Amino acid sequence: MTDTAAPTAHGDSGRPAPRPTREQLAAWRAFLRAHASITRALEAELEAGQDLSLASYDVLVQLAEAPDRRLRMTELADAVLLSRSGVTRLVDRLEKGGLVARCRVASDGRGVAARLTEAGLDRLRTASRTHLRGVAQHFVNRLDEADLRILER
Repeated sequence: MTDTAAPTAHGDSGRPAPRPTREQLAAWRAFLRAHASITRALEAELEAGQDLSLASYDVLVQLAEAPDRRLRMTELADAVLLSRSGVTRLVDRLEKGGLVARCRVASDGRGVAARLTEAGLDRLRTASRTHLRGVAQHFVNRLDEADLRILER
């Protein structure tokens, strides 16, 4: 049998990590394809139905779930998996639309936070119907309960 997996990498322990089998690599690739396909579908539906990008929706969700509906810009960047400059540009656009406002962090005179506005919360509630319908259609309804538990784990 020919091994086409990548050369052995070293894990955190310094010992060589085991090479994935062909079946494991096939599962990995299927996961990546499914993620990309679902993400594209959700993005297209939000754009078409709500004129809102998936990244913008994610920012609104993160702020809605945060204490006082606000997060430091650095925390927001970590939560939405964007660079700090990327989240800054996105918050700029959301701020122009009245969905987010910047505010100072009381405990840190230099700190800046993003706060979800009432208009942003209303927009999120409306967009959530489109997004959650898409999550059900493109993800949840394609899996059984056992699959969902495994993925959650």
